[in-house]
Amino acid sequence: MTAPDSLPLRALTEENLASASPDLLRQMVKAFADALMSADADAACNAAYRQVSDERVNQRNGYRPREWDTRAGTIELAIPKLRSGSYFPTWLLERRRRAEQALISVVATAYLLGVSTRRVEKLAESLGVTQLSKSQVSAMAKHLDDQVAAFRNRPLDTGPYAFVWVDALTQKVREGGRIINVHALVAVGVNADGHREILGIDVATCEDGAGWLAFLRSLTARGLSGVQLVISDAHTGLVGAIAAVLPGASWQRCRTHYARNLLCQVPKSAQPWVATLLRTVFEQPDAEAVHAQMRHVLTALEAKFPKAAEHLDAAQHDVLAFAAFPREAWRQIWSNNPQERLNKEIRRRTDVVGIFPDRTALIRLVGAVLAEQNDEWTEARRYMSHELLAKTSHPNESDTTEPALPTELTA
Repeated sequence: MTAPDSLPLRALTEENLASASPDLLRQMVKAFADALMSADADAACNAAYRQVSDERVNQRNGYRPREWDTRAGTIELAIPKLRSGSYFPTWLLERRRRAEQALISVVATAYLLGVSTRRVEKLAESLGVTQLSKSQVSAMAKHLDDQVAAFRNRPLDTGPYAFVWVDALTQKVREGGRIINVHALVAVGVNADGHREILGIDVATCEDGAGWLAFLRSLTARGLSGVQLVISDAHTGLVGAIAAVLPGASWQRCRTHYARNLLCQVPKSAQPWVATLLRTVFEQPDAEAVHAQMRHVLTALEAKFPKAAEHLDAAQHDVLAFAAFPREAWRQIWSNNPQERLNKEIRRRTDVVGIFPDRTALIRLVGAVLAEQNDEWTEARRYMSHELLAKTSHPNESDTTEPALPTELTA
């Protein structure tokens, strides 16, 4: 006995064809998807919809809406709900973007390993992953791991990379029966075509010289070359690793990180004034004015906050490394720092997980996010022009035709 046709596919098709509806393809896709889900639900219940049968093992319990993005447009699906257990079509999961697949895989892995919290369990249910088997999770993870590995190990053959940003994000991972902090090391560069490019991702137990040294050496082994300026914080071991692996590059201390360090040297009531004073150094029209303004700032701080003046004087050479490069580059770097924006996107995804079940899961999710972002950057407009990149080979050229830098204090 066959189940009754609850979806009038023939009538729907004839009606749309007769009216020449532009939504014909979308309506047909929705109809077939609904029919497929209805058949799956019938199989889970071991009986057709509304059929009275002694062999029935479950019953339907309404529907939950779900948007499905397809080439025909966004389709509103009605996913059947069951009174006992749950149902979610696996083919909806397979068509998600890489980062979403990675997130589902990480949550499902934690769920199946029994290490998830109540928050992760609720998230897993909302994503429809409670019914995934270990074999399905393994297959999804293997597919993503292959993509992330190809992205991480690809040759860096679009150099030279004049400007490079490096940073580390602390994440929590379960390891050896306890929760530990690890560091996701990320590098971003500007390639010869002027586009931003994510150079690499790795995980280190400690953010020390050994971890950074291994990471930077892996980048040079893959083809990183022609680096003129590296921008980072002043973490112990990082500066030494940069000098050892990239001896021809200058090092610029991240202005946002340094501003936070400097503000800790003054009372809270004086922090807005000191922040504004420091910002003026980066707004000057040329290198000579930058150094003159730094001397003025040191004099002003010395009169009120000698400790802060001493702190700034010791760091000024690292903070002013940018002044040796064309000021058009200053403006772009300070107003549109790709590393800071990228860190926010990574944390937006990793905060959902909270604690990763292992390092592989961390690399899978962060690597998938970075791969997607790299694709978007490749298709976006250039970050720097060819002319500006050519000037980096002659960083001391004078140019006074451009206006001053923007006043916004960004890294």
